[in-house]
Amino acid sequence: MSTSRLTLIALGLALCCTAAQAQTTLRDSLKYSLDNKTITERGMNREQVTNPLEAINGRVAGLTIQKSNNGVAAMSAVRLRGTTSLTGGNDPLVIIDGVLGNLSTLSSIYPADIESFKILSDATETAMYGSRGASGVIEVTTKKGTAGAARVSYNGSTGITAVYKNLDMLGADGYREACTSRGLMLIDKGYNTNWQKAIEHTGFQHDHHVAFSGGNTSNGYRVALGYIDHEGVIVHERMRNFTSNMSMHQSMFDNLLHIDVGMFGNIQKNATAVYDQQNTFYSAATWNPTYYKGRNASGGYDGFTYANQITHPLALMDSRTSDKATHMTTHAKLTFDLLPGLKLDIFGAYSHNETERSQYLPTTIWAHGQAYRGTDKAEQLMGNIVLNCDKLLATVHHINLTALASAQRDTYTGFHTTTTNFSDNTLGYNSIQAGALTLWEGTGSYKSQPTMASVMGKASYDYASRYYLTATLRADGSSKFGDNHKWGYFPSVSASWAVTREPWMQGCASWLANLKLNVGYGWSGNQGGIDNYMSMNIMEPSAVVPVGQEAAVSMASLRNANPDLKWETRKTVNLGLEAALLENRIIATLAYYNSKTCDMLYMYDVSTPPFPYKNLLANLGSMRNRGLELSLGFTPVHTRDLELNINTNWTFQQTKLLSLSGKYGDYDIEGPTFKDIASLNGAGFHGGYNHIVYQIVGQPLGVFYLPHCTGLKSNGKGGYTYEIADLDGDHNIDISNDKDRRVCGQAIPKVLMGTNVSLRYKLLDISLQVNGAFGHKIYNGTALTYMNMNSLPGYNVLAKAPASNIMDQTATDYWLEKGDYVNFDYLTIGINVPLRETARKYVKSLRVALTCNNLATITSYSGLTPMINSSTVGSTLGLDDKNVYPLARTYTLGVQLTF
Repeated sequence: MSTSRLTLIALGLALCCTAAQAQTTLRDSLKYSLDNKTITERGMNREQVTNPLEAINGRVAGLTIQKSNNGVAAMSAVRLRGTTSLTGGNDPLVIIDGVLGNLSTLSSIYPADIESFKILSDATETAMYGSRGASGVIEVTTKKGTAGAARVSYNGSTGITAVYKNLDMLGADGYREACTSRGLMLIDKGYNTNWQKAIEHTGFQHDHHVAFSGGNTSNGYRVALGYIDHEGVIVHERMRNFTSNMSMHQSMFDNLLHIDVGMFGNIQKNATAVYDQQNTFYSAATWNPTYYKGRNASGGYDGFTYANQITHPLALMDSRTSDKATHMTTHAKLTFDLLPGLKLDIFGAYSHNETERSQYLPTTIWAHGQAYRGTDKAEQLMGNIVLNCDKLLATVHHINLTALASAQRDTYTGFHTTTTNFSDNTLGYNSIQAGALTLWEGTGSYKSQPTMASVMGKASYDYASRYYLTATLRADGSSKFGDNHKWGYFPSVSASWAVTREPWMQGCASWLANLKLNVGYGWSGNQGGIDNYMSMNIMEPSAVVPVGQEAAVSMASLRNANPDLKWETRKTVNLGLEAALLENRIIATLAYYNSKTCDMLYMYDVSTPPFPYKNLLANLGSMRNRGLELSLGFTPVHTRDLELNINTNWTFQQTKLLSLSGKYGDYDIEGPTFKDIASLNGAGFHGGYNHIVYQIVGQPLGVFYLPHCTGLKSNGKGGYTYEIADLDGDHNIDISNDKDRRVCGQAIPKVLMGTNVSLRYKLLDISLQVNGAFGHKIYNGTALTYMNMNSLPGYNVLAKAPASNIMDQTATDYWLEKGDYVNFDYLTIGINVPLRETARKYVKSLRVALTCNNLATITSYSGLTPMINSSTVGSTLGLDDKNVYPLARTYTLGVQLTF
């Protein structure tokens, strides 16, 4: 299916699909549409979300949220306006009630505790956060106690998750036929086992959340507790998350002092038998289907000598990997009303994170067994002082001045140990001393303590609510950088014109409610992609060496110091338009951005000499990122009993690597012309010809650089191989870099779409969320491997492979496919149950909802799913390589009660 056809389908869905938000008023829905970067509870996704990011998936233009896999504890990759750095620091800053954090911090907040999200992506919006906001900001505000009688609310759901699609591999009979008809040596155990189903089950889940709140005009409180318990579709896979959120506010001294204190945290426990995702699903798909799925007479599992890249699938399920993550944050804020229009805020916060990881690989899958235990701790102490002056002069001149000073210190510590040579699997990682051998390279500890200090000044002026001007200057000082460049300076300026506020526009008020133009320019810095002490020449343990009759550990300096290491800087121009027509029944926002990342941090290969070591981290490269964001909101029907709302957002994006070369001191340093990012793994891949996705200067980030296949040709033995084109015209086929290869597409989508349309009839509502991506490609490495008939008998193949009879596994563009898709994310049907008068004395509201997620996907991609990693630059970008979870749907029944 062509990109244009899928795009038309998506546009049709944006105009025709129906979704709902119970009892959403016209004003609330249009407020979300107009201010599409602030999402209140009514504008969040209505499905049964367990991660706060799921609540805003597909709701904001320019925001990409993609789970790393379909496991219950999988983390989401998040990008705001794409990738802007090669070394890292691409995750947006997360701020929860003023506390700075990261994406993992969001797991400490139960979705029902969130009052609103605010998404900041423009450099002029993020400038007040300096380097921390280089990749955008997600501000989360949690619910607080309000004046009125004490209230109690309960949110709960229960459901199941079931697999609905697996790879179609040969069954035992087909496997026997394929082997015998080709004269292959067959090990036939006489069974018929579907190994994919053997490691799957139906997962059960239930979630519970209860909140208590109350207050009066001078104080308020809210306490909430949550529990999430989800089983995955792979056996032994489970995630449990306990959350708490407490807040209190108090006004004193005739409202001259306001005190806000709070604490939130969680304990999340994850367990899985999938210690190696690719090996697990590779083994389940290709293990000999004639084998028995249980243990043999000796208590172990039968091996298969023909296949050294895979393991008995049920033996893999005996592995155990457990994680326990504990997070706690406490914060306090004092607000002094010094004078009319003059306020002083003093804010402080302390955060503690601890992650314990345990793993045991039994002797059935790891020679002699192996156990691992490790703990990582992170503490953050931060504080800031903000002085704000807000004045209105002569009724038309509005001035707002802000000064800020802040400081932050992080402390990271950790240790780990690995033991092997176990004689028994019973105790596993609970008794690592049962391993007779402790590996030197598997044991270690660390500590680092980076610090940062910042000052900022901000001035805003508006005239008669028509003309707006804002200027910001922030300076950040970080201990991570060299002595010559500790401080970075990040200015920004923006202006807006509220056109409809002009007197000469009043005649248009009947059909044009709002028209506003925005322009801005700003700088932001990035330090997220580098480790601590990278600018210094430090000593580290390097090896165990003999000293006489004893062993000792040698210390060495393993990298080049760079005292000139400095901030990676991103410079962005923003243009925007906001419009509201026909009494706010049509809302539109349009934003264009063009940013350039300069002094880009990158690890270069350098000559030795003159440099002591072969790698150097330096600021030399540049990258461009630009795009267009469109958000539309329609309310074609709005009556007392019937309401229809349609909200859709589209993002058109492009990222290009401009340069990786430059001058470092007296030396010219060149980055690699071709650098592989993602490569195929498994039996038969070797010699570097398995590289698929590349980083190439002058090209979009993450392109497919492959030999061109002109079709299949006979191998003279009844089978077929891939015919490769002689692209360089030298009459010789050479598929190494810069030879018979070509750029043939990009892995990151050019267009993203999110659509939510609302339909309410009296007390009944229906919600449907639709997301899509277009203009990118996916390499189907799974098909390349599983269609290769040379894999038999060691590895099973797809059911359609014998008919094609391909006997080749050369990676060409033959299996490069369009990745366009439209996904029906979830459907929710809910009802606000009418209550009798006697019941309303105790129950304020009751809502019941039924949700089904992952309904269907429209795509031409032939693999399991096109929704693989298409946003994060790494080893899986654009690559479907035998590592995709089985597709599953979740059905949940939810209840919301307010007392």
